[in-house]
Amino acid sequence: MKIKNYNIDDNAETFIIAEVAQAHDGSLGLAHSFIDAVAKTGANAIKFQTHIANAESTLDEEFRIPMSSQYKNRWEYWKRMEFTRKQWFELASHANEKNLIFLSSPFSLEAAKLLADIGMPAWKIGSGEVFNLPLIDLIIELGGPILLSSGMSNWKDIEKVVNHTKNKGAEVALFQCTSNYPTSLEDVGLNILGEIKERFNIPNGLSDHSGSPWPSIAAIANNADFLEVHVNFDRDMYGPDSSSSLNLAELSMICHASKAFKIMRSNPVDKDKSSKKLEKTKFLFTKSLSPINNLPAGTILTKDMLTQKKPSGGICSDDINKVLGKRLKVAVPSNRILKYEYLESNS
Repeated sequence: MKIKNYNIDDNAETFIIAEVAQAHDGSLGLAHSFIDAVAKTGANAIKFQTHIANAESTLDEEFRIPMSSQYKNRWEYWKRMEFTRKQWFELASHANEKNLIFLSSPFSLEAAKLLADIGMPAWKIGSGEVFNLPLIDLIIELGGPILLSSGMSNWKDIEKVVNHTKNKGAEVALFQCTSNYPTSLEDVGLNILGEIKERFNIPNGLSDHSGSPWPSIAAIANNADFLEVHVNFDRDMYGPDSSSSLNLAELSMICHASKAFKIMRSNPVDKDKSSKKLEKTKFLFTKSLSPINNLPAGTILTKDMLTQKKPSGGICSDDINKVLGKRLKVAVPSNRILKYEYLESNS
């Protein structure tokens, strides 16, 4: 799989998506601020959600969590989250200027068509939309890799949508996700990353809502192809996903971790060769036999006279039995190591 200039494979860095979602609270200025801030962290992509209230919601939709009394119902909240077509183009252009891949999840056919006009290098499908085959079919027609979240799906649901997309010739990746906000560490499901590869042989990812950096670090260590994390300026900010988000310092940390893990994975170490390069260090750090006290010439060596001290280059402690009963031909002070040339050869 390839997303713009990024190859998605086992030899690549984990592709990191910073999910803004509703953290902008309907403010276009704040949305632009997120782009500037995320660009400094090293993330590969920034992702929004494209909501069109009339196309996706009704007055019957309940709030997932209690919201401000500013909204009488969730339809009003989605209405606030809308941007105009021109504003979406401006956000995408800003992200591209900052060398961020711009992504946005559509929640209706109308949203998908709007985003297609902008040009989506990949399509991130939220956990609730994996059951929306008309939307997925439209996205398959529009082209580009499809990134599926599995937050509310069992394996039967997942198999259905993965096979559906693959049978229609679409490239697909699957994200382990748990639709709890925030997700406890016990419910992250890191093991499912491996199961995705085993069952479907497709790129995998973790879409994390824990509000903790540890699942991200663990996913990177497990060579996940993708990582999506909610991001906010602060977890105390207003919004339905704030407690499930990382702050920008944490996002920056996991981006650096991704690069560091890639370097380590790409450079397997030959222990024998590395040891050979460390001969000088080995000489300094290892020890030789040394007198506990100053020993005059003529001393016959016994075990209780000797200890081990740095550096090597003298008689190794493994060879202590070779020197016991030997006579010193020179005095050896306690601050020197013992060498074979200090011993009488016929003793």
